[in-house]
Amino acid sequence: MKKPKILTSFLLIIAFASCTTDNKKGEDQATSEPLVVQGREILVSPVEGSPEFPDAILEMNKPGEFAENEVGKMQFSYDVTNYELQAQTPDAEIKNCANSEQGQHIHLILNNQPYTAHYEPSFEQELPAGQYVALSFLSRSYHESLKNPEAYVLRQFTVGDVDAEEVDLNGPNLFYSRPKGTYAGDDTRKIMLDFFLVNCDLSEDGYKVKATINGHEFILTEWIPYFVEGLPMGENVFVIELLDANDNLVSSPFNRIERTIQLEEGPAS
Repeated sequence: MKKPKILTSFLLIIAFASCTTDNKKGEDQATSEPLVVQGREILVSPVEGSPEFPDAILEMNKPGEFAENEVGKMQFSYDVTNYELQAQTPDAEIKNCANSEQGQHIHLILNNQPYTAHYEPSFEQELPAGQYVALSFLSRSYHESLKNPEAYVLRQFTVGDVDAEEVDLNGPNLFYSRPKGTYAGDDTRKIMLDFFLVNCDLSEDGYKVKATINGHEFILTEWIPYFVEGLPMGENVFVIELLDANDNLVSSPFNRIERTIQLEEGPAS
C-alpha cells in the first residue's frame, strides 16, 4: 500500500479522468503522479501572502476557566488588542474565496463542533447543560485563523448541574475550522481548509495532519491554511486527523473530525 501524499509548501494536483481508472479510488498517494478518478481535476495549494497581525491579542473575560454556569443565555466577553473586528482584511478582494461582508471576527468552537462567528467582543449564546471545551481565536474576514500564540484562548467550563471532570488539554490538540456549511457560485472555486493546533507544531518527522477529501488522503507537515480547488458540486467530505511521528492517531479529546460541506450553483451567498 502506498503512503499518503506528503504536502509541504508545494502543490498537490489530483487530476480526475474516466471511469477506466476506478480501481485507483481510495489508494494512498506516494508520488507526484496524479490520482485519476471521475473526470475532474482537484488542486490543493498553500494559502500565501495573508497579512500578518503579530501583535494581535485575544483575552477572554467570560465565562471564566472552570466556571459553573446556569442553563440559558450565557455571556461571552473578550478583550481584543491590536486587531480591528468588523474590518475587511486588506487582501480580502484579491483572495477570491468566501469572505464575510461583516469583516474580521472571532471564531468560537465549542467541543470541536462547527464554529460560530462573532463580530463584537461581547455577545450572548444559549447553551444546553453540559461540559464545554471552548477554543476562541481571531479570524481574518475570509475566515483564516490568526495562528500567533496571543491570538487564541482555550478554556473549559460547565453549564447546568452536570457531573463533569476536567478535560486534559495539556497535550497536542487539533481543532477543525474551515471549510464549513454551504458554498455557492464563485465561492465554490476556492475552498479554504484551515485548522487550529494547540501544544504542537507540524514537521515531516514529527506531528502531521492527515487530511482526507472525498476519500483521498494527503499529509500536511506545515501549519498553514490551504486552498482546495475543483471540488464537484454537491456534498464534499473533509476529515482531519492529528498523527504522531510514527503516523499513529494522537490520543486527544477531539481527534479525528469529519465535516460535510455543500457546493451549489448560483450566486455566492
